[in-house]
Amino acid sequence: MDNNLCIIPARGGSKRIPRKNIKDFLGKPIIAYSIEAALKSRLFSEVMVSTDDAEIAEVAKTYGAKVPFMRSKENADDYATTLDVVKEVLTSYEDLEMTFDNICILYPTAPFVTAARLREGYNHLDTNNAAIPVTEFSFPVWRAFKIEAEQLAYQWPKHEKSRSQDLETLYHDAGQWYWIKTDSVQSTLVPRQTAPVVLNPMEVQDIDTIEDWKNAELKFRLLSEA
Repeated sequence: MDNNLCIIPARGGSKRIPRKNIKDFLGKPIIAYSIEAALKSRLFSEVMVSTDDAEIAEVAKTYGAKVPFMRSKENADDYATTLDVVKEVLTSYEDLEMTFDNICILYPTAPFVTAARLREGYNHLDTNNAAIPVTEFSFPVWRAFKIEAEQLAYQWPKHEKSRSQDLETLYHDAGQWYWIKTDSVQSTLVPRQTAPVVLNPMEVQDIDTIEDWKNAELKFRLLSEA
């Protein structure tokens, strides 16, 4: 098997949901679900958490992840991108004389992630440079409105009378993980030859507000009962 690294980026400065990355989600810190799925997959030489926060680091270690170094202040503010964090992590490992064939960036607020889905993504690297999970938009974006001078207008007027079934299906990032070959980490986490792993909408929930959090818990319970 390849030498794979799982990077879970979990800074401490969440504002809309304070302490979001270690907030209790149906009985345990939400980050625990990501750590446990990564460990259960048995795909990784190392499962690590990149954080600037001592409490998050301790929680991560409790659930089996490693925190070999803390994130820099420069990459712990509201403007640092996931790509910035990934590059810092890889550089820090190089300083420790450790390199990896592939990396999986796994978000800490992704309780729907499973070991099976991680393996599915990894298998795509046989013939692709990367793989990410996506899901269909719940409504055809081609029929979107915009607001101009407090009035509604179609963004794409030519689709005003189009039937939904005649419009191209579009997808959005599920916001859970990115598999990518390490030598493809340049200016994007979605390089050429990125394979999709299509998820059911029930497996996907963006978690930015308390309402999102409650929806995620509801979906999680429903999936657990299925």
